[in-house]
Amino acid sequence: MNTVRTADEENVGAQKVAVVTGAGSGIGRAVAVELLAAGWSVTLAGRRVETLEETAAQAPAGGASALPVRADVSRPEDVAALFDAVRDRFGRLDLLFNNAGTFGPGGVPVEELPYEAWRHVVDTNLNGAFLCAQAAYRQMKEQRPQGGRIINNGSISAHTPRPHSVAYTATKHALTGLTKSLSLDGRPYGIAVGQIDIGNAATDMTAGMQTGALQANGETAPEPVMDVADVARTVRHMAELPLEANVQFATVMATAMPYVGRG
Repeated sequence: MNTVRTADEENVGAQKVAVVTGAGSGIGRAVAVELLAAGWSVTLAGRRVETLEETAAQAPAGGASALPVRADVSRPEDVAALFDAVRDRFGRLDLLFNNAGTFGPGGVPVEELPYEAWRHVVDTNLNGAFLCAQAAYRQMKEQRPQGGRIINNGSISAHTPRPHSVAYTATKHALTGLTKSLSLDGRPYGIAVGQIDIGNAATDMTAGMQTGALQANGETAPEPVMDVADVARTVRHMAELPLEANVQFATVMATAMPYVGRG
């Protein structure tokens, strides 16, 4: 007897499909390139198409598919269009790496932080992560076979702050709550949700740490960094686990950075 299969069912066994936000630079670019090299089809989301295309150009020849999509994750209409593009191009979604984020103005004391700056960080780091997770969750719940994985980029600041980082730290602490709630609510639908907390990966955003970063005692001191490729490999490991297994929280950091104990 002939059986009619849906588009989602036809996609089973094909390349896995991922969305990486903030894919135009730094950690997002490194993770996207790592997934592409492993054969994933990756939708690259970010605010600047030209940097997304630069990331796509690093995909290995043959097999892997990179789809650049301009999207500001703080805008609900952009997020809706992003996930519509994923559905139209690939038919399903296996992974969201919720990575887009901003430090906001650095080194500004809390009493001097403009509300507009606070709001920008919250809109990007927390509201953007929620909007993308919600859209991914809906698609993963509705698709057949059901399920998928969401990995949130938490940061060491999800645990402990740096001086003058109130907006960034508050949003990263909030991401931990988002991760836990999504993980619990996703269980009935085969949606696994975890968080990676990253410390001092060498990117353009952290370039100043090697020359001097403000410490809790008021001094400025250089800090060690690690290769961003080590972060990318960790995300790939989390992403490629079967959905019956989940890395709930992972911390990957420069070994000697000031975080554990007194530093």
